[in-house]
Amino acid sequence: MLISLLTTLLLGAFAEVHNPRIPVIVDRPYNILSEIRIPLSQAAEVDGVLELSLDGIPRKAVRSVRLMYTGTAKPLYSGTRCNVFRQHFNRWVGGWSLWNDKDYALELARCRPAKEGPVVLSFHTPLVADNNYLYVSLEIDSRKADLAEAFSCGISSISLDDGSGARLLELRQNGFTERRLGIAVRNYGWDGVDTYRIPGLVRSVKGTLVAAYDIRYDSSFDLNGDIDIGVSRSTDGGRTWEKMRVAMDMGEAGGLPQGQNGIGDPCILSDETTGDLYISGVWAHGHGGATVTLDSRSGMDPIDAGQMVIVRSTDDGKTWSAPVNITAQIKDPSEICSFQGPGAGITMQDGTLVFPAQWWNADKKPGAGIVYSRDHGKTWHRSSSVPNTNESQVAEIFPGILMLSMRTFGVNNPYRRVFISKDMGETWQPHPSDNTLIDPVCQASLLKVPAGENILRQDLLFFSNPASGTNERTHFTLRASTDLGMTWPFSMMLDEEFGWGYGCIAPVDEETVGVLYESSTAQIVFQKIKIRDLVPAPGNNP
Repeated sequence: MLISLLTTLLLGAFAEVHNPRIPVIVDRPYNILSEIRIPLSQAAEVDGVLELSLDGIPRKAVRSVRLMYTGTAKPLYSGTRCNVFRQHFNRWVGGWSLWNDKDYALELARCRPAKEGPVVLSFHTPLVADNNYLYVSLEIDSRKADLAEAFSCGISSISLDDGSGARLLELRQNGFTERRLGIAVRNYGWDGVDTYRIPGLVRSVKGTLVAAYDIRYDSSFDLNGDIDIGVSRSTDGGRTWEKMRVAMDMGEAGGLPQGQNGIGDPCILSDETTGDLYISGVWAHGHGGATVTLDSRSGMDPIDAGQMVIVRSTDDGKTWSAPVNITAQIKDPSEICSFQGPGAGITMQDGTLVFPAQWWNADKKPGAGIVYSRDHGKTWHRSSSVPNTNESQVAEIFPGILMLSMRTFGVNNPYRRVFISKDMGETWQPHPSDNTLIDPVCQASLLKVPAGENILRQDLLFFSNPASGTNERTHFTLRASTDLGMTWPFSMMLDEEFGWGYGCIAPVDEETVGVLYESSTAQIVFQKIKIRDLVPAPGNNP
C-alpha cells in the first residue's frame, strides 16, 4: 500500500503547544492564548482541525476564536528570531503588535463558540519544511465578562489531512491553561503618544480607582524629554477607564522647550482624612536633554538639579492644581537630585501623608527614604536614607512602624532591600525579609490591606514585581503575606513574558485587589485579582 507524503511526514510528528501565562486583553481582536509549533521535514498542503476546550467564561462573552499562522516566525517575543519583531518590541515592549499584522500573520480560521462543547477550528493551508508557528486567539467582550474571574482554555487535539486520511498530532503541552483577563489602560499610539510608562494606582475615599503614569510623547526614554504625567479614572472597579487627563505639565518653564521641561515618574497618594489626592513627580529642567538623575549637579536651582513637584486634586482626580515645587523643603544643596519613588504613597493611621523618596548625592549614588507631611500637604519633611537603594515603596505594617521595600543600585544584589523604621525614617533597620525577595533590579509595589478592609478579616500585605531571578524583567508576580512580610507563601504569576516591569497595587473592594503594571501585552495593563484566589481562607493556609 502506498504511504502518502503527509503520512510519512507525520510518523512520530508532533505539535509543541505553549500556553503562556500572559493577560488576555479584553476588547482586543487578537490575544495569544496558545503558541503552536509544528515542525515538518517536507512542505505539505493540509486540511486541519483544531479542537479547543473553553470553560469558566460565558460563551456570549467570546466574540471570536481565531487560528493564526505566522509562518516560520515565533509570535511570542521570548525566543523569536524575527529581527523586525525584536526591533518593534525593543522600542514599544507591550505596545508592539506585528504578531497580528496581516503582513506577518495569516488568519486560517475564525468562529464564535457554540453554547457548549469544544470549539472547532477547521482550516486549509500549506505548511513549509521548517518550524511552522500558529497561535490561538480570543476576542473577549469586557461588558459580558468578569475581569476578576479566571477561566480555562486549552487545545484538546490537532489533526492534519493531505487527502488520504486525518492523523492526530501528538500534543506536547507546557504552560498554563488557566487564563486571566486584563484591560489595556494605556498603549502605544493612543492619543498620538509613543510610550506610556511608570504606573501608579490608588483607590480614593470615594472608591474611584485613579491611575497615574508618564506620557512619553516621542520615545520610551527616561527624563529628560517631552514628558507629562497623565491620569485615568475608573468608577466601576476597573472595568472601564475615562479619557486621559494631563495632571502635570511644566510647559516651557524658564523659556526652555517642552522637551527640556519633562516631568515624570509619578507617585500618587490618597489622603484618607480629607479625600484629596496628590501626585508627586520629578521635574527635569534643561540638563542638555540627558538623564535627570545622573546629569544633575549639586545645587537647588532647577537648571542644576532635578526637582520634586506636587499637584493636588480636591475633586476625586478630575482636575489638578498648579504644580508646587517642594525641593527646598526636602533636598540638601550638596545632593544632585531628590524625588519620589514611583508608584503610590500612603496615609498613616495618624493621618500623616508619606511618599517614598530617593536622594542622589554628589557621587551619583542614591539612597531611599521617605518624604512626609503632618499637615495634609502644607509642609513636607524628609527622612534619612538607606545607601545604594533608590525606587522604593512604603507600608505602615504596625501603627507608627514603616516598612520600606527598595530597589538596589550600583551593587550586585538580585534581591529587594527591606528596612523598617519606628521614628519616621530618622533611623532604618533591616527587616527579617531583607534580601529574600528576588528582584531583577526593578521598581516594585507594596500594599497593606488591614483586616477590617478585606474579605479574610486579617491583615494582608501584597507585593508585586518581575520575579525572574535574572536581569530580565519577566514573570511579573503578585504575592501576599499574612504575617506582614515575614514570609511570602502565596504567589500568582500574572505575566511570564518580558515587560518594563513597573507596577502598582491598590485595593478595589473587600474581595479584590487591582494591579496596574507594564505588561508584555500592552504598555500599561490593569488586572483585578480575587483575594481568595491568591490567599486561602484562614484555617486553610499551607
